[in-house]
Amino acid sequence: MHFHAVDYAAKIPQIRQYLVSPRLRTSYPREVPFFEGVAEIWLANDADQLASLQSPEFLNGARADEPRWAAFWETLAIDTDPRTIRDYTGGSDALTKVYVLLKRSPSLKLREFQERIVEEHGGLLDGLPGIRGVVIGLARTTLYGVGEPRFDAVEVWSFDDVEAAERALASDAARPIEKSWRDLVDDRYLFTFVGREHWVIRPGDR
Repeated sequence: MHFHAVDYAAKIPQIRQYLVSPRLRTSYPREVPFFEGVAEIWLANDADQLASLQSPEFLNGARADEPRWAAFWETLAIDTDPRTIRDYTGGSDALTKVYVLLKRSPSLKLREFQERIVEEHGGLLDGLPGIRGVVIGLARTTLYGVGEPRFDAVEVWSFDDVEAAERALASDAARPIEKSWRDLVDDRYLFTFVGREHWVIRPGDR
């Protein structure tokens, strides 16, 4: 986080925003066992994404540095289109993030899942007590051109701290969320990850 992100990845000119969330050890249910951090990277469009992967800052910098610290066989990249349910507007400077990886139920078509996870399920997430921000990232359509991606969506919940997140999950407002997951999600592919965000390139810096 302190070296790769700052010294290499942040120098890729096409990246508009960039944060990393190192793992926090919690008692959250269904925690993914083999990830130690999440990187959230914002790019403006497809052209910028392609250009970033072809840039010397990526090829000779970030990519060349990755083998020194990253286990490629345990790295997961999910290219998503974000749907903002609640935009974070104030509070703690470094939020606790709960990431939820989801695969749709086999009984649902992709379009139905995408609509319901945003319109129905997203509203339930917005009702969690103490929640500061909610974003649902939908796996991009292009990923389905070469087969099924490992996950169809990533929910990102923001709280002031771990205690606030745990209170929210223990609240009555969490019960409808769990029922919604049972209706929409393949239970075999529902995982959580909890981290504390550290901004490398903040909104408005570029």
